Amino acid sequence: MDGRKARRAALSVLAPALAASLSAPPGAQAQPGQGRTGRRCPEEMALVRGVCIDRWEASLVDMASGQPLSPYYSPVKSEMEAAYEYWLLERVNVGDDAARQVPLPEPTVWQRGHAWNPRAVSRPGAIPQGYLSYYTAKRACTNAGKRLCTEHEWVTACEGERALKFPYGERYRAFACNVFRPYHPGFALHQNSSTGHRDPRLNLVVEGEDQPLLRPTGDTATCKSSWASDAVYDMVGNLDEWVEGEKRPVFVGGFYSRSTNKGCEARVDSHAPAYYDYSLGTRCCADPAPLAAPPSKSTPAPASPPAPSLPTTPAPTLTPSPPRTAPGPAAPTPAPAPTRNPIVPPAPPPPPPHS
Repeated sequence: MDGRKARRAALSVLAPALAASLSAPPGAQAQPGQGRTGRRCPEEMALVRGVCIDRWEASLVDMASGQPLSPYYSPVKSEMEAAYEYWLLERVNVGDDAARQVPLPEPTVWQRGHAWNPRAVSRPGAIPQGYLSYYTAKRACTNAGKRLCTEHEWVTACEGERALKFPYGERYRAFACNVFRPYHPGFALHQNSSTGHRDPRLNLVVEGEDQPLLRPTGDTATCKSSWASDAVYDMVGNLDEWVEGEKRPVFVGGFYSRSTNKGCEARVDSHAPAYYDYSLGTRCCADPAPLAAPPSKSTPAPASPPAPSLPTTPAPTLTPSPPRTAPGPAAPTPAPAPTRNPIVPPAPPPPPPHS
């Protein structure tokens, strides 16, 4: 039994237990991007078996400014400049007359005049970033607060919750994903599909009149890996994607002109991590953040500490005046006795002697 069939068998047995053990804490309300584990992913990511994964292939922006970076060049400035200068001259030396007339895509004025630090973003309808080495893919994910997926995480997400060989089912269907296209951009531009793989024009080639070889993210509606009410898009085809392999970095899934019908099992491990060309992109993973459970109603709130006692001053004791023996008008309230140098009246003279 291969690994995928083993996972399907295990899921059929363990599903009830997983549903119970991974349920959210009592009273926790599910939010977008939140799964049964009670954890939450960023809005652009789906929760897959306890891992957050980007729904769409990565496009790049500058980390500080948010300015978009061209998907048709390496996101390393020296490599972008070298490719532009080289192919500005070389394009007139290769291919047929029609190919020689195809202009180079221009990097933005901002990108040519500034240094940048690539950050991966995941959004629908974007041209995914090609020309990624393992190192630039990893850096872009790290700058987004994420990481590269492991191969196991990536394959699990690709297979969907039913552990299928293809995002759409168990058997290969031509053109259900953007892979195994009969038209190769290298042959179209260079009349040779084995050379010139860093030509910035390759991902601009159109088959027929209106069928671009590289499609915007999420544009192939039949190529989605379903997870309950959520989905992850273009995991087979469009661009190969760098992941962390068990022993070394690999890229997986195939790209639009790769002749493969292996679906989620398609992988290439023969290139060094520094290798890049037009067909190599990525998407990011992340560990979900825990969702805090509400406080238990059975646990009493801690009592507040008693307020510190303050020293008290006893009230003064007043001595009442002796009662008066004869009625009369009320005597005026005497003035308070002076506190310093009291004046004592002289004693009366003694009575005269009797004769």
